[in-house]
This record gives sequence, C-alpha cells and structure tokens, in this order.
Amino acid sequence: MSPDVLGHISFSWEFFAALLSIILIDLILAGDNAVIIAMAVRSLPRKQRRKGILLGSGAAVLLRVVLTFFAAQLLQTPYVKFIGGLFILWIAVKLFVEGNPGEEVHREANTIWQALWVIVVADITMSVDNVLAVAGASKGNLFLLLFGLGLSIPFVVFTSSLLSMLMDKYPYIIYIGAAVLGKVGAEMIVTDPVIVEQFSPSKVFQYAMEALFAVGVIAIGKLWVRYKIASRK
Repeated sequence: MSPDVLGHISFSWEFFAALLSIILIDLILAGDNAVIIAMAVRSLPRKQRRKGILLGSGAAVLLRVVLTFFAAQLLQTPYVKFIGGLFILWIAVKLFVEGNPGEEVHREANTIWQALWVIVVADITMSVDNVLAVAGASKGNLFLLLFGLGLSIPFVVFTSSLLSMLMDKYPYIIYIGAAVLGKVGAEMIVTDPVIVEQFSPSKVFQYAMEALFAVGVIAIGKLWVRYKIASRK
C-alpha cells in the first residue's frame, strides 16, 4: 500500500493552512448539530444523557463519512434540501414542545433510542453542507478529510454536553436552540436547487425567511404547548 493512500502529511504552509481551516470549520459547524443533540437528549433521564450524546455524536460522524462520497451530488439533487429543511423545521417544533420552556406540561421521558433516531435523521439532513465544507478545505487530502471528520466528534460532544447542562439551568436557552434550527431549515429550503432555479431568491429574501422561520417555530411550538395544556383540562 502506498504511504500516500491516506494523504500526504507535510510541514508546508499550505498543509497547515488547510488544517487550520478544517479546525475552524468544525468549530463553527459543530453548533447546529450540538443543538439538535442537546435538545434531543434533554428529555432523557440524567444518567442516560451522556450515553445518548456519545452515541448520537458517533453515529453523526459515521454518517458524515458516508455522506462525504455523495455530498456534492446530494446538494444538486432537486428537493433534497427542500425536504430536509421541512424535516428540520418539524424537528425544531417537536423538540421545543418536548422542552416546554416556561410551561407546566407533563412530559414523558423518551428512550435513548428515540433520541438517537431524532439525532441521526436530523444529522443526515443537516450534514451535507458541513461535509462539503470540510471536503473542500481538505483539497483532496484524505488524511485532512478524515482528521476533520474525526475532530468533529469531541467538538460536538463537548458542545452538546454543555448545552444540555445549560438548558437544565436556563430552560429559555431552548428558545435559542429552536430559533437556530428554524433558521437552518429555512436556509435549506430557500437554497434548494429547484427554488433557486425557479425564483432566484435574493440574499435579503433568504435572510428574511430565516428570521421568519426562526420566530415561526417558536410561535407554533408555543401554540402546540398551549393546545396540549387545554386538551388535558
């Protein structure tokens, strides 16, 4: 086997610049996935949360390895991002309702497998852009690509663990998490190839939709919570 099969490791400025780029990309992009994981495991018993975070993060990275080979094609496939965006919006509302910030609603604890299912399916829809960013920064170097995918594990684990603890102490952080997911869902929908081709939305329109959906998932979540309260009376 050639020593360059896993990519060439050098001490050149270009190599270290790519390495630094991948680290920064992982730091920036870990946030969205950490929000999903933190919100998904919040309804688990405390003893199961760490296990849920570790399993969810590990499954997410394995999915990214697979997605690496199809990322570019998936991003150009009509309706993939549109459907993925709708799913993320649904997940945002669902997790907001389960969090119930500021409302006294009976909440049944999910199982670790239910939380893992939410994490995995959500990550499939959210990770294509992330994978493509790391793949682009690696410039075809397999070592850098694998390094970037592997490095995302501790980033996501640490960030989601921290968010999970903060959500317990400050439940209103769930509002921020839901808004972030609403923004991500809107961005995926507006940037779908079919939407771009048919409507050519401007950046201003995209930002407006992101803001609208960020607020919208919270508003729908609040209405859903109040409906559940009313239906139990």
